[in-house]
Amino acid sequence: MNVQNPVRWSVLALLCLAQFMLIVDITVVQVALPSIGADLALDREALTWVVTTYTLCFGGLMVLGGRLADAFGARRLLVAGLALFTVASLAAGLAPNGPALIAGRALQGVGAALLSPAALSIITTAYHGDRRNRALAVWAAIGGSGAAAGVLLGGLLTAGPGWTWAFYVNVPIGLAVLAILPSRLPVRAPAPAHHAAHSTAGTHAGAAHGHGHGTHGGHTAHGAHGGGRGRVDVVGGLVVTGATGLLIYGLTRAGEVGWGSAGTLWVLAAAVAGYAAFVVVERKVRAPLMRAETLARRPVLSGMFVMLMATASMLGLFFLSSLYLQHVRGFSPLETGLVFLPVAVAITAGAHVAGRLVGRIGGRPVAVAAFALTAAGAGLMAQVSADGNVFTTLLPGFVVAAFGIGPAFVTATSTTMANVSPAESGVASGVVNTFHELGGSIGVALVSSAAAAALAPGGDVSGFATALTAVAVAALVAAAVSLLLVPPGRPSGAFVGHGHGH
Repeated sequence: MNVQNPVRWSVLALLCLAQFMLIVDITVVQVALPSIGADLALDREALTWVVTTYTLCFGGLMVLGGRLADAFGARRLLVAGLALFTVASLAAGLAPNGPALIAGRALQGVGAALLSPAALSIITTAYHGDRRNRALAVWAAIGGSGAAAGVLLGGLLTAGPGWTWAFYVNVPIGLAVLAILPSRLPVRAPAPAHHAAHSTAGTHAGAAHGHGHGTHGGHTAHGAHGGGRGRVDVVGGLVVTGATGLLIYGLTRAGEVGWGSAGTLWVLAAAVAGYAAFVVVERKVRAPLMRAETLARRPVLSGMFVMLMATASMLGLFFLSSLYLQHVRGFSPLETGLVFLPVAVAITAGAHVAGRLVGRIGGRPVAVAAFALTAAGAGLMAQVSADGNVFTTLLPGFVVAAFGIGPAFVTATSTTMANVSPAESGVASGVVNTFHELGGSIGVALVSSAAAAALAPGGDVSGFATALTAVAVAALVAAAVSLLLVPPGRPSGAFVGHGHGH
């Protein structure tokens, strides 16, 4: 990409703006949920899907999106993903009912899964050396700012023109980027076919989490825009996403029909069967999305577990707090967004502190301390009541939990990337990043079921306390597992950071 620096940096700005929209849309609906439920007459289960459908499709199809970027070119995938995300945002805003809104959220997630890895692929090939490091630092900063902006923007828009503008706001931004960006991106010549094997599926996570690809950047540089028609494991991507969808459906339904009911158990069994089918598919295809041998390695398992538990805790707490503040305490959407703002800042602050600590004392003690803080914070939040002071119960605990969640993100990424070989770094980072999105879907589904009694019409506020206590217990379990699972010692050679940061 031999163009003048002003053009280079304008391209980076446009790519980052597109990614910013994707990150904002993870948290922007949290504050708007009660208004959405009231306007569209949605029950607890439907509201859960409004949140989880986006992260499910985003995370479940992200690795596939990276493979498609290798096979058909990152430029094409970026334009297609951005166009789909923009149209889906319009459809979500116009949705007359719950199913239409959930369908719009699903299409948003598909668009995000195409756009995000393609954008990162372009960045990693357009810049080199110090310029690449600076570009990736800018990209990484989007996460924390996007999370904070999402909760505040959700409150502002819902309190002002209405919750539909949480989706409409993406349309003019998407159209502007679509009008300007394609003409500034190079049209690459087809790359040699063998480079397609070095997928950018992991490029998204590796760079977004701060991994500079110092050891395998050459492969990414060639494969990212490859026009060669490499093999793409579409079946594997659809199977793992479908299995996760069944898992979320089963977890959500448990709040209605009970954990031991036949309806819940059959759906969860189908999810397990889906994951087993995914393993079979990955062993048979010539270019699998995820190699079982890599997934079974301790550093990768550790990263997957820590990332899943951190994101599940974060979005689960966001979901519960938004509904508690607005349903029980009568907070306006704007007031709720302002309450969430210090929480988003605490996550980012915790990540920055951990970025220094992991290199000094190692990932294991940081992970254990992170989940212990999350458990303590959630335990404080569990003291909520119908008339207690939000600013002495919910908010302090929320900030403590958030400050613990940030370091968990850092540990998941840095210790994984420091303990896998260069040949495995792409798929390892892709898997960890995928579990970032899927963890949010699973966490919201679980806390939704745990708080089902409180979320029903005329429900008891104690249901919120029960769900928050469940988050605290899960975080304690995560701390204990991290003590055994996270690799010991200090990571070396890995950039310590988390690209989403929310």
